[in-house]
Amino acid sequence: MPGQLTLPAQRRLRRKYDFDAAYARGRRLGDGFFSVTVKSNTLSAPRLGLAVGVKVAGGGVGRNRIRRVIRESFRVHQHEIPAVDLVVSARPRAKDAPGKALHASLEALWKEVAARCAPSSHS
Repeated sequence: MPGQLTLPAQRRLRRKYDFDAAYARGRRLGDGFFSVTVKSNTLSAPRLGLAVGVKVAGGGVGRNRIRRVIRESFRVHQHEIPAVDLVVSARPRAKDAPGKALHASLEALWKEVAARCAPSSHS
């Protein structure tokens, strides 16, 4: 099972045009801690992109903490998410929030993405 919970390069958004496409044509979801932009992709798996800015999360320690939480949550829940490109942006409240609150927020967002973006039966 260890190989099934990894986050290989194929599961990450890494190019600017992938981020731009998600922002231009994606649906936006969110809560107090995170904003998620979701765009369907033609791959068989979801991909994750992170946008955690200095203005929102402060210095490197805070930004990296939030990124680690997002990546860990995505890694655990990736098999429940349909084939979409996700860009997760942190909001200012995420900076000082405890890890449990961030994990709960992300779990709820993953469920919302799965419910709203599930493949329809007539496509």
